[in-house]
Amino acid sequence: MTSPGNSVTADPVVERVDVEPVNAAEKRSLYQKRRKIFPRKARGRFRKLKWGVLAATLGVYYLLPWLRWDRGPNAPDQAVLVDFPGQRFYFFFIEIWPQEIYFVTGLLIVAALALFLVTSIAGRVWCGYTCPQTVWTDLFIWVERLIEGDRNARLRLNDAPWSAQKLRKRILKHAAWLVIALCTGGAWVFYFADAPTLARQLVAFDAPLVSYIFIGLLTFTTYMLAGHAREQVCTYMCPWPRIQGAMLDRHSLLVSYRAWRGEPRGSHKKGDSWEGRGDCIDCNSCVVVCPMGIDIRDGEQLECINCALCIDACDEVMDKVGRPRGLIAYDTVAGLETRTAGAASRPRFVRPRTIVYALLIAVAGAIMLVALLSRSDTDVTVLRDRNPLFVKLSDGNVRNGYTVKILNKQNRPRTFSLSADGLAGAGLSIVGDDDLSVAVDADALRSIRVYVTAPGDGASVADFSLTVSDVADGAVYRHATTFRRAR
Repeated sequence: MTSPGNSVTADPVVERVDVEPVNAAEKRSLYQKRRKIFPRKARGRFRKLKWGVLAATLGVYYLLPWLRWDRGPNAPDQAVLVDFPGQRFYFFFIEIWPQEIYFVTGLLIVAALALFLVTSIAGRVWCGYTCPQTVWTDLFIWVERLIEGDRNARLRLNDAPWSAQKLRKRILKHAAWLVIALCTGGAWVFYFADAPTLARQLVAFDAPLVSYIFIGLLTFTTYMLAGHAREQVCTYMCPWPRIQGAMLDRHSLLVSYRAWRGEPRGSHKKGDSWEGRGDCIDCNSCVVVCPMGIDIRDGEQLECINCALCIDACDEVMDKVGRPRGLIAYDTVAGLETRTAGAASRPRFVRPRTIVYALLIAVAGAIMLVALLSRSDTDVTVLRDRNPLFVKLSDGNVRNGYTVKILNKQNRPRTFSLSADGLAGAGLSIVGDDDLSVAVDADALRSIRVYVTAPGDGASVADFSLTVSDVADGAVYRHATTFRRAR
């Protein structure tokens, strides 16, 4: 084939796929030696889409800790923050306390169901476009290509003996990889502390030791997984390729080779007739651009991540030989079967499994939304003393002890008053305080000891409510509990 702009030469060049020779010992082994993959640069609409997704996802990951969100004078202003010392998770206007971990659980459930839905519709598009392993591997390959050249140049460099030029390129490549990995680990720790403050501490070597430990761990894992393991992670380490089969059916869109149009394949020369043969010219372009190193013409495969780079490569070849695009395309098993039989079929996105996944997402999302909108800005917990159950006083009254915890979720200090409602003749006192008002700092929890005293001639177990009232706005929070007396 000629360069872009020309149609076809007299004899199209077939891309060679390098396969390392396998010796007799390897043939007898149960394990095959890894064949290193050198993907060629792809051009086309799906490659552009992947670049866009890469820029968006990495931009969010690296920049999100630096966004500010004003929550008032007594709260951190980092938009997204996992505050372990304060036992809080901040996400813009949402503040999650430890006892509200069910919101995080609900979010994970919705994310899992969304992944199921997307997979049932379009296969492993998550893996091909937005998975962190794919995103960082794409970035690492781009750096490798920038320094060492495209596929053929990297193959020659890999096979060449060590020289000053090879050593220089390898050092430069690995140094760039380590810088990216270091930025990755550094960005991660910024989600757990105020980013500007921690950045200054890191530069001054005054940050907590745990920060340096996690930066080191994430730098190492990013460098190893994206720089060296690459497709091995997707094939052997990730469980999703084996789970996804339960979400797929005959109507799931997958990157597919349309054998009904491409076969029989073979080389093609300019001026030859297309009668009696398929459109595939066996150029192997779809193979050499694949980051997983597979041949999509072999059919559906566990290793395929639906990145669609083979579609771009094949479309480019079809343009050069004057044949229609779409020899490799997103298609369904049902579509391939009907096309083989001479009929046409359109993808069915609405079907029982997609409806079920969509409904489950809607239900889980609605439950979370209702819980978020209806949650209180104050939590009251009352724990009754169990040892002793009660104390009989000299005047004949009975006293029960309680621990009252008041959680103020607002970003302002508040004062609360306490009372015992529903218990005849009851009196209430706060240990260590003659006043029945309790001051609670902004965004804080306060625990107090309370005594409730009542006449000793009542029922052995009496139900009543400890009432906590906001002095400023009059909001009332009641907590049902019991009062114990002698039988």
